[in-house]
Order: sequence, then structure tokens, then C-alpha cells
Amino acid sequence: MPQVKVIAEPGAHDFTVECVMNGPRERVYRAHVDPEAIPHWWGPSFLTTTVERLEPRKGGIWRFVQRDAQGNEYAFNGVYHECIPSERIIRTWEFEGMPGHVLLETVTFEDTPDGKTLLRSQSVFQSVADRDGMLATGATEAGKDMYERLEEYVGQAR
Repeated sequence: MPQVKVIAEPGAHDFTVECVMNGPRERVYRAHVDPEAIPHWWGPSFLTTTVERLEPRKGGIWRFVQRDAQGNEYAFNGVYHECIPSERIIRTWEFEGMPGHVLLETVTFEDTPDGKTLLRSQSVFQSVADRDGMLATGATEAGKDMYERLEEYVGQAR
């Protein structure tokens, strides 16, 4: 089970999540840009995720829709600003249920000395209130579930 560390300084516009994944960074990166991989790990386990669009390149668009057991839908979208294979992804990120609250996410992938991957995700919000609102929804707990699922998927993927 990966150790997940959330860094959220009071009064800041951002928070960072760090997680060491048991798997090579190329595989961890690939799980982020492969539309067939995303449904296996993205989001909390009680939701199913459908990839409607995934264009991991500068200017490319992404859109994922999650559904709960009652059929409620939660959609997310954004635009890629940078995709450097096995190194970094920079993209915008917006929950369609709260339009106009766009964040900028930077995800980096680094080798660790023991052959694992340090995954670091920094989310920068337009306001402290937006950042605090995201944290209040339980996003960090859902993120821990998601990273556990990602590590399991990376361990199975070849």
C-alpha cells in the first residue's frame, strides 16, 4: 500500500500530494495517459470512470465521467499544457459540477533509489477558498484510495 503525503499549508493557493509507487516510472506515467488504464484506477473505488476524451499532448483535451451506483454522474475536464513521457504532465482540471473553478495540476514522476516511483501532484487553485473547498470535499481521502488502486494497476500492467 503506497504511503500518501498531503502538503496543504494554511492560506496557500495550492496543495501537493506525494506518493511512492511500487513500480517503474514509465509504467506509472503510462497509466496516466492510456485511456484503457484510467478506468482501472482514477477516482475512488465506489465510482466507475469512463474516458470520453484523452489527448495527452500540448493543447489536447481530456474529459472523464464518473458514475455512482445510483447513476449520478460527475464529469471532469481540462486541457493539457505539457506531456513529457515518464517525467511530467501539466494540465488544467475542472469539475463540471462547479464550472469556473479551474485548477492547474502538475504531476511529476521520479525514480527512487530502490526502483520505485515518486509521484508528486501539485494542484494550484485560483483562490484559497477554492483550494480549501476542494480539501473540504474529502478529495485527499479519495486520492488515497485512488493511489492504492493505481499502485495495484501498475503492478498488474505489463
